[in-house]
Amino acid sequence: MPKRDDIKSVLVIGSGPIVIGQAAEFDYSGTQACRVLREEGVRVILVNSNPATIMTDPDFADATYIEPITPDVIETIIRKERPDAILPTLGGQTALNAAIALDEAGILERHGVELIGARVEAIQRGEDRQLFKNLVLDAGADVARSAMAHKVEDALDFAGEYGYPIVVRPSFTMGGLGSGFAHDEEELRRMVLDGIYSSPTNEVLLEESILGWKEYELELMRDTSDNTVVICSIENVDPVGVHTGDSLTVAPALTLTDVEFQNLRDIGIRIIRDVGVDTGGCNIQFAIDPATGRVIVIEMNPRVSRSSALASKATGFPIAKIAAKLALGYRLDEIQNDITKVTPASFEPTLDYVVVKVPRFTFEKFPAADATLTTTMKSVGEAMAIGRTYTQALQKALRSIEKRGSTFHWLGEPGDKAELIEKSITPTDGRIVTIQQALRAGATNEELFDATGMDPWFIDQIALINEVAEFVRSSERLTPDVLAEAKEHGFSDEQIAQLRGTNENTVRQQRWDAGIRPVFKTVDTCAGEFPADTPYHYSSYDFETEVEPSDRRKVIILGSGPNRIGQGIEFDYSCVHA
Repeated sequence: MPKRDDIKSVLVIGSGPIVIGQAAEFDYSGTQACRVLREEGVRVILVNSNPATIMTDPDFADATYIEPITPDVIETIIRKERPDAILPTLGGQTALNAAIALDEAGILERHGVELIGARVEAIQRGEDRQLFKNLVLDAGADVARSAMAHKVEDALDFAGEYGYPIVVRPSFTMGGLGSGFAHDEEELRRMVLDGIYSSPTNEVLLEESILGWKEYELELMRDTSDNTVVICSIENVDPVGVHTGDSLTVAPALTLTDVEFQNLRDIGIRIIRDVGVDTGGCNIQFAIDPATGRVIVIEMNPRVSRSSALASKATGFPIAKIAAKLALGYRLDEIQNDITKVTPASFEPTLDYVVVKVPRFTFEKFPAADATLTTTMKSVGEAMAIGRTYTQALQKALRSIEKRGSTFHWLGEPGDKAELIEKSITPTDGRIVTIQQALRAGATNEELFDATGMDPWFIDQIALINEVAEFVRSSERLTPDVLAEAKEHGFSDEQIAQLRGTNENTVRQQRWDAGIRPVFKTVDTCAGEFPADTPYHYSSYDFETEVEPSDRRKVIILGSGPNRIGQGIEFDYSCVHA
């Protein structure tokens, strides 16, 4: 169906100030929505209280309100602006909760304003833990055995039946706020009380422990004609127990068999249909028991999420932009892919590269903080890298974090094997470097799998990096073949110099003399099947560059890298304007 002609003005709800679990990704999605709506001739009214975001720049909306995102304030704006519809699915959990509050207060009905992007019923089914559990079971999928609790006594009864540890998940919160694993009665009492306080509905979901299972996500989109596509599969390198925002993640999922992936895909499509997300994107999280293969659905976000930003950049598929078009009534097959110019948005992206995301933490700013990673998110930013192999993308991403000690190294003795294995048991910032050093110290892949629960393939890839490092170190000369091997696996000139006992400039000159330089490949959504018109590239030590030469005068703009405390989206704002 074509664009709806009854929507002349839309109120977009932003996500407000940055909090852990809700940061620049919603600035990105909300800004995309504002741009699309205006291009479609729709008057855009924006409410957002964050002055640092590019979204609140006067260029992106017809009317911008720097106001608290509360039902009373939004009603005042509705009275003044009289929008035809409200789009809440691109402003994170803040916007979604605001939309629910507007509906419950009768404000939407009182002013005749429609929610677009997701109906209230769909938001409730996706966000309410018990409703979602029932829906998943009705769809023929499995969930962790669970119960709702509104008081501590309910939780103690559940623990008496299923034992410890128990997962505690408050309803309608973001970034895993208030969630975690309770290992005994004292922890359970504290976490349930905290969770009930954190939840807008004063309830928590109690679940059997799936600690150590493999965790995956699917990013899906659906339109009003029931066209449904899987945009991207994402795999957590850390097993269940670490919030997905705090885990290393890879796209596409690398350790699923095709049968397993198709099963997750079928489950995901059934769920998005049954929840009723009919004009936009959603994110569904799964866990798989590595011992039995049992699949359970953990949760879903019936909105554009933090993972949607990763999926967009990993595939080149502009999820937020297309979600805004779907909200106006378009179908996926009516929206042209901006990159290929010939395929519609109903084509599922295909990747011929590997994407790795690494979270960035700022524990050094808070010496008293608990640096253990749990189901409550603690990272303040992240970096993403793309490469032709997992090892290449991983090493690039670790360097992109711009933090001392975050990269693999081979200086000195690694330390005691037993101590390193013991240290790797606890998920912390930099655990992957601990695993690398444990392998150097003689730990086996099996010992580290037992300690961490990390899939053996990922551990083996770190072992491969160590093997390449030893090859570089022990080679008689730094020949072009040795250099090419190191570069294929993501080694920097500085790392190669460290292994060879020389300096970075010397290695770089040898590499240039050998004609080994990076080429730039294209993120084209279709793995080269169709010609692509896109400025979106990544470097790789490959054979052929895919960047078209140009005679235009050029400027390089240097961005600020991953968010950290003291350097956030305000520099995104300034770079966008530049």
